[in-house]
Amino acid sequence: MNGTRVLVLNSGSSSVKYQLIDMRGGDWLAVGLVERIGERTSRLKHTPAGGESREWSEPVADHDAALKAVAAELAEDGLGLDSPELAAIGHRVVHGGRRFTEPTVVDDAVLAEIERLIPVAPLHNPANLTGIRTAQQLRPDLPQVAVFDTAFHTTMPESAARYAIDVETADAHRVRRYGFHGTSHAYVSRETARLLGRAPEDVNVIVLHLGNGASASAVRGGRCVDTSMGLTPLEGLVMGTRSGDMDPAVIFHLMRVGEMSADEIDTLLNKRSGLIGLCGDNDMREIRRRVDAGDERARLAFDIYIHRLKKYIGAYSAVLGRVDAVAFTAGVGENSAPVREAAVAGLEGFGLAVDGELNAVRGDGARLISPAHARVAVAVVPTDEEMEIATQTYALVNDSGNLT
Repeated sequence: MNGTRVLVLNSGSSSVKYQLIDMRGGDWLAVGLVERIGERTSRLKHTPAGGESREWSEPVADHDAALKAVAAELAEDGLGLDSPELAAIGHRVVHGGRRFTEPTVVDDAVLAEIERLIPVAPLHNPANLTGIRTAQQLRPDLPQVAVFDTAFHTTMPESAARYAIDVETADAHRVRRYGFHGTSHAYVSRETARLLGRAPEDVNVIVLHLGNGASASAVRGGRCVDTSMGLTPLEGLVMGTRSGDMDPAVIFHLMRVGEMSADEIDTLLNKRSGLIGLCGDNDMREIRRRVDAGDERARLAFDIYIHRLKKYIGAYSAVLGRVDAVAFTAGVGENSAPVREAAVAGLEGFGLAVDGELNAVRGDGARLISPAHARVAVAVVPTDEEMEIATQTYALVNDSGNLT
């Protein structure tokens, strides 16, 4: 085996996040971000392990230029893309449809299928494709692996994945529930089992991935059986700028009565709804500050957010039948003690409770915040999507013989 390093790339519409990981010990060697690609105010921040961060701001025209800048920063630390230690490049791809249920080595057919799925992921798949193609140009000899956000959720039964609409219409247009944040849900459900000292196959977990985008999943024995996001990331929980669950007839009402176009409604529901639509802020820290200061709009936004969370905890408790743990993760889930406390409050009948002192403790690692001997564990489990992508990528290229 020649290389033990994996470069993880997460190419967004105007940004590239990256992390270089040594799989021998699971340690990151460098991490960074290029943002505002295509603007005059583009910025790159690069941090090597054990060293000081470097940051510069100058125009970055496109993703090709961004990845070449990343390669230059890595080379400055002796970690260049030409290193024989680099085993593969792993790419986050948001939508894999029904076909991609596992990480996949990219070839022309894979690229064509990712491109075919653009209509159901118009904001994400094009950027993901650009990142893959640019990386191929930089290292055409290296395995490029696509790890799909939707893959973890492909184990959902049809009863959970199907919408109750005409089957022929749904199949013709690939309308079904796919789910997202899959790499996070996979990682956190497995780490929760580890925290409990049990095998993932023996544990039922409700994972609450709470960031600006938010989703819940019901995981039975390491396999997803339900998740809150659907055809797109709009369905489900109240999010920073997205509405989450809503009567579909609201759209028709806004078209007829509000004379809004489809594009205007799309913008409303994805960018001007959720917390920012309710109170003008999508930062939970600011919302909590306003709540503590007596702001009623912020209080209502927080209460709606928590009400939706409770509904999903209750629903997924019913779906799973037995719940061993509820795990909070991502920016809000890991850092907002008030959200965790409020989400569990009143659910003692489900075996859920939070210890106030444990919940108030801030820490970097996975930890339990439920009282000793609680029937259901409540945990804070920091997500690591980059490590999950690297782990899946490295396992695939080893198993498939792409390393010699």
